[in-house]
Amino acid sequence: MRRIYLDNNSTTPLSPEVFEAMRPYFTGEGFGNASSIHWYGQQAKAALEEARESVAHLLNAQANEIFFTSGGTESDNTALFGVVAAAESHGASRPVHIITTTIEHHAVLYAAQALEARGVRVTYVPVESSGVVDPKDIERAIRPETTLISVMHSNNELGSVQPLEEIGRIARKQGIVLHTDAVQSVGKIPLDVEKLGVDLLSLSAHKLYGPKGVGALYVRKGTPLRPLMYGGHHERDRRPGTENVPGIVGLGKAAELALESLPDEVQRVTALRDRLEEGILQRLPDVHVHCDRSPRLPNTSSVRFDHVEGEGFVIAADLLGLACSTGAACSSGSLEPSHVLSAIGLSKEQARSTIRFSLGRYNTESDIDRALEIIPQVVERLRSLSPHYKRETVSLSLVSQSPAGHEKIPTC
Repeated sequence: MRRIYLDNNSTTPLSPEVFEAMRPYFTGEGFGNASSIHWYGQQAKAALEEARESVAHLLNAQANEIFFTSGGTESDNTALFGVVAAAESHGASRPVHIITTTIEHHAVLYAAQALEARGVRVTYVPVESSGVVDPKDIERAIRPETTLISVMHSNNELGSVQPLEEIGRIARKQGIVLHTDAVQSVGKIPLDVEKLGVDLLSLSAHKLYGPKGVGALYVRKGTPLRPLMYGGHHERDRRPGTENVPGIVGLGKAAELALESLPDEVQRVTALRDRLEEGILQRLPDVHVHCDRSPRLPNTSSVRFDHVEGEGFVIAADLLGLACSTGAACSSGSLEPSHVLSAIGLSKEQARSTIRFSLGRYNTESDIDRALEIIPQVVERLRSLSPHYKRETVSLSLVSQSPAGHEKIPTC
């Protein structure tokens, strides 16, 4: 069976070039510990620093502002807990206050909730139905004790891009640290930490065709941050533990490749996404594309198929060779509707009828054409099994009379 992968926001396939770059650091002469002073260690250390330069270049940052982690979740947790711990260590006279939004990844939301349990005050700013937060709402939430603002750059379910430049200006004016979870943005659209005005930025390798289990945290010089763990002096005392050299090399190569291909890839993937959405809307009734008028990632499409159960759609589509998702992979199997879709005003039923298609570097026009063959089949099949959808269709098909006595054409 020919399979189509449209779940790139969950993870991306490892690029062949990335794999080849990593290979020597598993079995070749680069296997050494980057903290060792002998030749083998220095080979590993040189590769690690080259990767740091590549990641920094992708973000328009300085190499010594990049710290390697195990991925986006650790980077997010380090940012939130680290900034709060630094503020508390300086003898804050009142409970620390942080601001975030209702559509953040759980790596941020659950970290914020854990901080709340320790006495930190947290404001969760709602977003508009467009999936975008209003910077004025962020500004209104600021208090004298506000220490940190954490707003994701782009949402992993909707693709909506947040107005971080404006939020950055607000944060700088108030002297507040600004963190962004940019896991879904890095490698998909251009990012410039200077232009955005962020002090901390999280990223993960496996979202940009690199290996799983490695990520990075950008920390602007002078940003107060306490480490989460203690041990050796690795990563300039930010993150102890022997570095995952092969993974870091892979992240560096993935960053290098992303920077080279960004302009052309943004245009190409946007065209594929638009082709997919237009094809779905042409072929099926009762379909809604979320946040289609908002600034969005070029690869992400959140589509609601009314009267279709999302989990059933994903399973049925997979049986026909199409991989997609109902939302974030880390929330798969949850009985609760997506907190992101609820935050933009969808009912439980609407949220459960929403499918996320996320395109990637290896998708082609023929992939989209095949997906447009599969999707209507799945939707029509699932709707045919829904008594609720049948009832609505019958009621809409009843012939009514116009004032002139002519029959109206039935509509659905």
